Amino acid sequence: MSTYSQPIKKAIFMQHDEQAQCFRIEQDGEIALLEYVFLDDPANLKQVIDFKSTFVPPALRGKGIAEQLVRAGLSWAKAQDYQITATCWYVEKFLKKR
Repeated sequence: MSTYSQPIKKAIFMQHDEQAQCFRIEQDGEIALLEYVFLDDPANLKQVIDFKSTFVPPALRGKGIAEQLVRAGLSWAKAQDYQITATCWYVEKFLKKR
């Protein structure tokens, strides 16, 4: 008889809190965040969103959580037709790839 085991990833649930202006993943009592703000730019026809900070606590690092937060945030902003900018270096990496 042969047995095979494979680690199973825990389900990750993301929450978009528009009032707090962040995307959030909570896992094992830890919270990872992608925070944003809206900028005033009267010269721009579109509303400008600045992704300002990505934080993943040490216990959750190395699991791709920051990437999931950023991809969800950028996808949402694009669907809203916002002009996107980033003061967060991690989000900026994704914008440069586009």
